[in-house]
Amino acid sequence: MIGRVSQGGGNGCRPDRPGHVPFSVVPNANEDNPSALTQVQHRAVSELLRVAPVADDLARRFQDAGFSLALVGGSVRDALLGRLGNDLDFTTDARPEDVLKIVRPWADSVWEVGIAFGTVGAQKDGYQIEVTTYRSEAYDRTSRKPEVSYGDSIEDDLVRRDFTVNAMAVALPEKDFIDPHDGRKDLAERVLRTPGTPEESFSDDPLRMLRAARFAAQLDFEVAPEVVTAMTEMAGRIEIVSAERVREELNKLLLSAHPRKGLALLVETGLAQQVLPELPALRLESDEHHRHKDVYEHSLTVLEQAIDLEEDGPDLVLRLAALLHDIGKPRTRRFEKDGRVSFHHHEVVGSKMTKKRMTALKYSNEMVKDVSKLVELHLRFHGYGDGEWTDSAVRRYVRDAGPLLERLHKLTRSDCTTRNRRKAAALSRTYDGLEERIAQLKTQEELDAIRPDLDGNEIMRILGVGPGPVIGKAYAFLLELRLENGPLEHDAAVAELKKWWEAQS
Repeated sequence: MIGRVSQGGGNGCRPDRPGHVPFSVVPNANEDNPSALTQVQHRAVSELLRVAPVADDLARRFQDAGFSLALVGGSVRDALLGRLGNDLDFTTDARPEDVLKIVRPWADSVWEVGIAFGTVGAQKDGYQIEVTTYRSEAYDRTSRKPEVSYGDSIEDDLVRRDFTVNAMAVALPEKDFIDPHDGRKDLAERVLRTPGTPEESFSDDPLRMLRAARFAAQLDFEVAPEVVTAMTEMAGRIEIVSAERVREELNKLLLSAHPRKGLALLVETGLAQQVLPELPALRLESDEHHRHKDVYEHSLTVLEQAIDLEEDGPDLVLRLAALLHDIGKPRTRRFEKDGRVSFHHHEVVGSKMTKKRMTALKYSNEMVKDVSKLVELHLRFHGYGDGEWTDSAVRRYVRDAGPLLERLHKLTRSDCTTRNRRKAAALSRTYDGLEERIAQLKTQEELDAIRPDLDGNEIMRILGVGPGPVIGKAYAFLLELRLENGPLEHDAAVAELKKWWEAQS
């Protein structure tokens, strides 16, 4: 377990600044050996030594210019967890214009995208670096943009940060560890707390409520009860945050290692009702005979099973489709006369709802199109029943899925959450059979780019007509012919086109 930061002087500590202590001699929780480093601390020191050539060099440049520099926030947290990457966050008392003067001659490249918020970005020797002036930011009651003001001390900067585990710093180049809010203790206990009261923190920046759910999902941490209470009571405050910022937090949550944990917290606190109301709406009241499964729990399970099928890292399109695939069910639920519960066409309704929600969250047109298409197609496999797939059915399945075919495979397999092992095995075998049929046809036909056997120019030449609606109709006829019968010889395709043209005349 990581111990608390000791306070007081000795060994180079600063007794006038509580929470500061040389990083290399921070004691652990073992009172019998207070100077020994824990395994976690060893990892942290190792991580800091790895980045020291760049970090210390930059710090000395700030020092020579009369300013201080500290590694801060997520970078310190990740160092303690032994997972510090090449993205380094620093804080300083220098104003942005001074930061630019120091960084420009030193860095390989510099960017000023975040300078309005006090942040200067740079790249150096493969490290992505952000240097932010001590600051505080808060929303007023109506604005969607935070008001930024600069501070003069690192302690004031840290108290304004979202959670104690992100409110730690390492002053450079001395490597003094600064932890005025016991972030290291909370990191050891795997709990998320706020440096001040959660009400003050969430009032300053309501987005922090979503960040609590995101960090719970990313780090597999628990959220302190008082923080959950504040999130519940202040959930409506999230409405002043822009859709873009909400979307980015949701994306990070979904791409994390434990998205169910974060999503469940959003639903529990009422935040999901504000930003993704289709998710809590899945908690349908079961009828007295429990004739349908819990759609909310089913959707979270499908998400987890889809994640298990990912092969090349997290796939946001697949994860969104898995989470949203059944959001049309609440609107389509019907209690039939024979006692069954139906959700007819919920995939079509769900696809439209997906488009609407993702558009409201300002997702790209391409991502909206892909996710809503997967939601629309997720039941297509079941529409063919248990029978043998015809060549025509396979071609249409591949044609409709297009470049989303592999994702559709994963989504369809993930959508099986039955506890009946025999039924699950039968579904798996049937889908195995479909994939085998697709593979067989791919060796015989160009399934990945199904198109008619004649192109538009050939159609115009054969029919003796110019561009116009009739060419589109002829093209559609030939495409349908191709899907139904597979590729035709050129002469056969010409004969079919002429026969169709005669019928039109």
